[in-house]
Amino acid sequence: MAESSSEQPQTGFDQILSFTIPERDCRGRMVRLGPVLDTILGAHDYPPAIKHVLAEALVLTALMGGLLKEEEDQLTMQAQAQDGVITLLVCDYRQGELRGYVEHDPAEFDTLGSDPTLADIFGTGYLAITFDIAKTGQRYQGVVPLEGESLTDAVEAYFAQSEQVPTFIHTAGKSGASGNIGGGLLVQHLPEGEEGRERLHAQLDHPHWEHVAVLAESLSDEELIEQGLSLEELLWRLYHDEREIRVEQGAKLMRGCRCSEVYFEEVLARFPKEDRRDMADENGIIMVDCAFCSKQFPIQD
Repeated sequence: MAESSSEQPQTGFDQILSFTIPERDCRGRMVRLGPVLDTILGAHDYPPAIKHVLAEALVLTALMGGLLKEEEDQLTMQAQAQDGVITLLVCDYRQGELRGYVEHDPAEFDTLGSDPTLADIFGTGYLAITFDIAKTGQRYQGVVPLEGESLTDAVEAYFAQSEQVPTFIHTAGKSGASGNIGGGLLVQHLPEGEEGRERLHAQLDHPHWEHVAVLAESLSDEELIEQGLSLEELLWRLYHDEREIRVEQGAKLMRGCRCSEVYFEEVLARFPKEDRRDMADENGIIMVDCAFCSKQFPIQD
């Protein structure tokens, strides 16, 4: 298996691993979140079941964010729903920075069973995935129903319907006294896109894709979150029979809330003066809450 550098340390927590299998026209991303996941989840007093959903969403966001080409590009995943415990879930990725939060109804939380389905958690709603391309200023968004057994199923549906690219995604996670771990694998069959040739995304039964997908499906939850197993070793277990696999370590991940007093001052400055006066307390202070990091910012009007 060819790697970008034989001297690179093995990839463990909080870094994306990118790979391509040239002869199969496939590419993939792998990630295992650890300390970053603890930092993001630790900022919120969510029940365990809500933290589990947010952890899965953060793994998915990292995997999709790893597909971005330029540093300034941004990926945002938003689940909007009603009649469930969670009404809104938002995660985004930019330059290796991850953040996310959940709006949920605590009164409805006790109605969840021990193994809730996606419908139990969200009720009915949609999943929107948005790619913001900094260089061109363009925004691409796909919207799919929140259907399936998990957020992972819904994201796979997004790639099938909006991107029309065969995609397999596997996520897993666990929490315990030593912290939280979330792992993920994303593999795609890329369209050739050459004039006069059939696009690969139209052939879900293409033998190259079937081969890669079947091997990806053999990956267990335990392997994905086994911290003693590097992502390179995991990739080798899956595809060691391939003649060539090109591997590259991607962005190192961190919690990246971009809130600041300066930012909120700029946002509030867009409101009319009378609206800001209504927001302020008797001392002329406007308290602004950041949903991503659960901090309050006192802004002098």
